[in-house]
Amino acid sequence: MHTLDRRHLLTNVAAAGAAIVAGRWGAATATADEHPKQRIKIGQIGTAHEHASGKMETFRKLSDHYEVVGIAEPDPELRKRHENHPAYRGVPWMTEEQLLKVEGLQAVAVEVSSGDDRIMDVTGRCIAAGMHVHLDKPGGKSFAAFKRVLDEAGRRKLAVQLGYMYRNNPAVQFCQRAVREGWLGQIFEIDCVMSVTHGLSYRKYLAQFRGGSMFIFACHLIDLVVSLMGKPGRIVSYPRQTRTDVGVDMCDNGLIVFEYPKTTVTIRTASLEVEGNQRRQLVVCGDQGTVDIRPLERSGPLTLRLALSEARDTYKKGYQEVSFPPPPGRYDFQLIELARIIRGEIENPYPLEHELLVQQCLLEACGYPLTGTH
Repeated sequence: MHTLDRRHLLTNVAAAGAAIVAGRWGAATATADEHPKQRIKIGQIGTAHEHASGKMETFRKLSDHYEVVGIAEPDPELRKRHENHPAYRGVPWMTEEQLLKVEGLQAVAVEVSSGDDRIMDVTGRCIAAGMHVHLDKPGGKSFAAFKRVLDEAGRRKLAVQLGYMYRNNPAVQFCQRAVREGWLGQIFEIDCVMSVTHGLSYRKYLAQFRGGSMFIFACHLIDLVVSLMGKPGRIVSYPRQTRTDVGVDMCDNGLIVFEYPKTTVTIRTASLEVEGNQRRQLVVCGDQGTVDIRPLERSGPLTLRLALSEARDTYKKGYQEVSFPPPPGRYDFQLIELARIIRGEIENPYPLEHELLVQQCLLEACGYPLTGTH
């Protein structure tokens, strides 16, 4: 097994950064023990998103990078439900208007439910107030609203970072490096899976979205595919409902195919795979090598399988395992990256054009219209 220690990982993998639509690669990922020049004042709007408490916990943990100034939750029931949650304990509760007027505020994490039609209205008000935004995925159901807000962010030179945490996964960044440096040759196949088993209540939640499980989970995989391959020539979706005995009409078993001139990409999501978390995967095959990441994340050390037709860098010909140190947390690398972007230490490796393309591909795959004024 080829093991990357933390120093090797940070210099050889994280420095490779992430692929973006324009074809540039940036030094995106930082370590938790760096000493930043300034702390970013940040607040959070919303508590309904599945990642909301985890993001707040991470912002507070990263106290060398962030100063959490407050949280706003307009829904009284949601506030009552969450105000005693350990993640929010000791954080001042206030209105959105009060939060956006906090002196020195630089950024806001928008953690509104993905199904809440107000998600882009909230984000737009943050942008209008001059805030950088961490917007938890996938950014709503209206492409017109999403584009309008991101266009305004571009005019104001503000960052909008979507909450796709796998893009900062060291194993994923290793894969991006392998593709970028030509280790795998001509990419001809990419296979992605992100599945889990859902109970009745979450199936009811997913039923509100076109594409069902594809809308919430395929977005993560589309982010990775677009970073590697850019815009697909054609998108074809195969939504299916496998479970019909639970009284919820939804796509619980979806396949999306991205077509490129020399490459086909499959993206699968399901709400009924036993131990699906253990088979979440990104497999990239070229005519000179393969990267097989499975599972995509775990609490312990990450491992991928690398096959090469010839030796590359310190990696031998044939199949081998490459391991990475356990990540400090699920969201740490991405939120440190955001702080560095805001401080001007790095360019955003996933600029607004990338976020727009990912959203466009997702909505098209799920059957949402890309035109309209809503």
